[in-house]
Amino acid sequence: MIRQAFTLFLSLVTLPLAAAAENGSSSLYRSVLRIEVATQIPDYATPWNSGRFSGGIGTGFLIGKNRILTNAHVVSNQQRILITVHGSPEKYPAKVEFIAHDCDLALLSLEDDSDFADFPHFSIGEMPQLESQVTVIGYPVGGERLSVTKGIVSRIDFQPYSHSRADSHLVVQIDAAINPGNSGGPVLQDGKVVGVAFQGLRAADNTGYIIPTPVVKRFLKDTEDGSYDEYAELGISEFPLHNPAMRKALGLPNDGLGVLITNIVPSSSVDGILENGDILISLDGNPVDSDGQVLVEGEKVNLNEIIERKFSGDKVNVCFQRDGSANDVEVTLKPLSPSRMYAVQYEKKPRYIVFAGLVLQPLDTNLFATAKFNDVTVRLLYTDYVSKGIFLEKKDIVILTRITPDPVTSQIGDFTGLAVDKINGTAVRDLAHAHKLLYGENPPEFHVIELHGAQRPVIIPSEKVEEANARVQANYGIEKIANLKD
Repeated sequence: MIRQAFTLFLSLVTLPLAAAAENGSSSLYRSVLRIEVATQIPDYATPWNSGRFSGGIGTGFLIGKNRILTNAHVVSNQQRILITVHGSPEKYPAKVEFIAHDCDLALLSLEDDSDFADFPHFSIGEMPQLESQVTVIGYPVGGERLSVTKGIVSRIDFQPYSHSRADSHLVVQIDAAINPGNSGGPVLQDGKVVGVAFQGLRAADNTGYIIPTPVVKRFLKDTEDGSYDEYAELGISEFPLHNPAMRKALGLPNDGLGVLITNIVPSSSVDGILENGDILISLDGNPVDSDGQVLVEGEKVNLNEIIERKFSGDKVNVCFQRDGSANDVEVTLKPLSPSRMYAVQYEKKPRYIVFAGLVLQPLDTNLFATAKFNDVTVRLLYTDYVSKGIFLEKKDIVILTRITPDPVTSQIGDFTGLAVDKINGTAVRDLAHAHKLLYGENPPEFHVIELHGAQRPVIIPSEKVEEANARVQANYGIEKIANLKD
């Protein structure tokens, strides 16, 4: 009875929307789903705490049997996901099957999809063209019912994705606002999905961005083997070559082609193949212009778009000039995992060590945003972590983030916000290594912790550590003295 009433109501409420749809796409409206999420956000200031609870609303849509596509930021840090169909009061529990924070996409499934057996599925189309019209469907703020808006494609670009704060991909800009709640909704053209709504621009009215189909298709293909992998990267930094004098000095014709390679990331895909000072000429036969752009599907985009469409293990042909001679090499691509240092982390518990009132944590963007470190050395370690290969020696940059009041720590002084260099004379490689040095089987009489930028070390008597830990745990409600895993 409930199902019959729902179907009747749905047919009634979609009738007014039909005029806004193109090519009869109104039949797909019931496959645009409202996503209600309860979240728990980790607390990096007091990492032993469970974190604060929150929630939000987003949109998703069916792309196959029990396959719901949405944004990663809609379901990040989720504790519970409930799906609602337009016109029905029933809430359906769902779970995350795959989540890609680097491209802000996620694939969900329902715990029981029997009520969705006859729902139509959206098909994925191609990239929309400039000046073409698109339709955005979702559940934005301002009401409870489904919303349909239209916009014109005004720009195709390669821009940062705000969810991770560290990744840039292809985006399509439209002159329709993408408001909270719209996120994860389908953007249609000729009845097919040409993008996923994901972020807006606060500084401008009626400006929204969608994740275009090349990024969506890559995500879906990546998950076909049962897991999602990181994007592959070349591992270079480049500098534009607009200046005629500079081009002449480098022995280049003034033809508007080529960029200067200014840095090679150690252990990256091109490490040992390219060098600083090389001129990158083309990728897979696509000429690289002097601004670092390539022509893809009739649009000029950042050269990294060539790499974006490949996977780890794929090969790319690189043409470059060195000492006036042209060179062609084939490069096998791989991810640059240390670069995740600069990405906001989700679904992970903060790692930490409590030691006699001292709190040690590994540096990452989450911690940096929480603590707002001012120490110059810490900032340099963070900035240079990937580009200068610091990760080869230090998997973690361990920071003394807090000194909790206790008799053992009362005379130490303020060393918070400094990076740990050595513990008991041994250079610290990561947080697990620090834990081993501090909680080893045969501790020294005094633990000596040397910090970058500190004029003297922090010294803790070994015989007082156990008592101090017990007091600190009782006073601050710390259940676990350490968490070394995400």
